[in-house]
Amino acid sequence: MDLARGPVCVKRALARLRVAQKWEAPVERNRYEHRWMEKAARAVPGAAPAVLAADDAQGIFAMQYLAPDDHPVWKEQLRDGRADRGFAARVGAALAAIHAATTGAEIAALFPTDGIFHAIRLEPYLVSTSLKHPDLASRLKDLVKTTATTKRALVHGDVSPKNILAGPRGPVFLDAECAWYGDPAFDLAFCLNHLLLKCVWVPQASARYLACFDALTTAYLSGVKWEPAAVLDARAASLLPGLLLARVDGKSPVEYLTEEAQKERVRRFARAWLARPPESLLALRDAWQRSST
Repeated sequence: MDLARGPVCVKRALARLRVAQKWEAPVERNRYEHRWMEKAARAVPGAAPAVLAADDAQGIFAMQYLAPDDHPVWKEQLRDGRADRGFAARVGAALAAIHAATTGAEIAALFPTDGIFHAIRLEPYLVSTSLKHPDLASRLKDLVKTTATTKRALVHGDVSPKNILAGPRGPVFLDAECAWYGDPAFDLAFCLNHLLLKCVWVPQASARYLACFDALTTAYLSGVKWEPAAVLDARAASLLPGLLLARVDGKSPVEYLTEEAQKERVRRFARAWLARPPESLLALRDAWQRSST
């Protein structure tokens, strides 16, 4: 795309997020979002829109516009039951490549965002959920501690299908407002969480969503170079049930699970696996599949 003539998308930070409960976030996250996009695009060309200009004092930046005709939103494809395991594998591979290229103290110094990440991810998801499930509060707080203290690579923080475009050259990641130097297992678990939730939303496409889960997991883990892949796998597998529970009982429940029976299915599964953490993501996936039969 000719950026000199093409449209421009302008992103401005806002103080309050639109969610089910009061949830405020620091506006300075804007600067770290465009920094993430720049680092991601350098690691995997095309994996993020080009940043054209930024004014950190105003909390604003301009980025490349990507036309929806050839950059559909992945969530919309999944909603319609179009779940391409090949594309899911490309998401996993790109995410691992971004993580692999962004390890080390130099990157960490550019993203001093522990407070932001806690405010817009750990607190509204895991801490808030612990208040509704006091019998699991200790386990959920352990997940908060492990995630907050694991420093391995640059994390996007909101790797959701709604923030991924299915571009002609591969996935394009948007909305990196949660950018943080920390635990890459969070990004992996966060994305896989949505593939499980889609099974409840569109049950007739469950097999395709689970095939995407497998493909994304396998591609991602094959790209883990900064630590033993099995160690990261176990961390992500332990975190995923907490994220599942958060999307029905946290501050930001998914909007498409509207029936109590749907929520209860997620709740029952998540509670069981929080109590006995799985050894791997694929073991958790197999248990999820069994729970629906």
